[in-house]
Amino acid sequence: MQIEKNGPPLIRMQKVYKYHYTSELETTAINGVDLSVNPGEFLAIMGPSGSGKSTLLNLIGMIDKPSKGSYHFMETAVGQLAKKQIRQLRKMHMAFIFQSFNLIDDLTATQNIELPLVYLKLPTKERKKRVEAVLTDLEMIHRKDHYPRQLSGGQQQRVAIARAMVTRPALILADEPTGNLDSKNSAVVMNKLQQINEAGTTIIMVTHSAQDAAKAKRKIELFDGQILFSEINYKAQIRTKSNSF
Repeated sequence: MQIEKNGPPLIRMQKVYKYHYTSELETTAINGVDLSVNPGEFLAIMGPSGSGKSTLLNLIGMIDKPSKGSYHFMETAVGQLAKKQIRQLRKMHMAFIFQSFNLIDDLTATQNIELPLVYLKLPTKERKKRVEAVLTDLEMIHRKDHYPRQLSGGQQQRVAIARAMVTRPALILADEPTGNLDSKNSAVVMNKLQQINEAGTTIIMVTHSAQDAAKAKRKIELFDGQILFSEINYKAQIRTKSNSF
């Protein structure tokens, strides 16, 4: 699902905090973050280990809840929703790509990609059409009946990207998507994410790689749970505009 680029922000966080508790200690993982992400953005989140990158991504993806502050997704106040409503909102409009691929070992590439469409209760014919389309797009149609153990790391990540694409989400959240890949496969994955973004899907990516972050249209740097700075990548903005003509 694509959202009108000139409309309101897709994501709006205001004074968001996230605390983690143990029996003896309170840790502030996210410390008063204000963040707005517009439809069609490609945002890279960077920062050292322990800076709060994955925590922030989990909050955006509604896997976790803020301890304090407000979060609006598609103009919906997430904090006011029941768990079932949050699951439905996430299922309908978000998709995830992980460093470790998170494919199901006992399912083929086709079955892994089809699974979110089963959850959406799409008809069999539509599921087959969509799965074949994304497999073809990612040059994996010849591997459609292979299991994850029969695929290289780069091929597994392409299957994971296909699984994210197949629901046509408004937002893709990618957590270190090239972290387990060599440089050649990393370039393939990042080029594909750029293409997906240029087609209209919003992408938020956590990465340690400055090279990967350079593919995004905007970068934010986290430190101790706070946004130190936000930087627009004008080269990426120009590239996207030139590809739209």
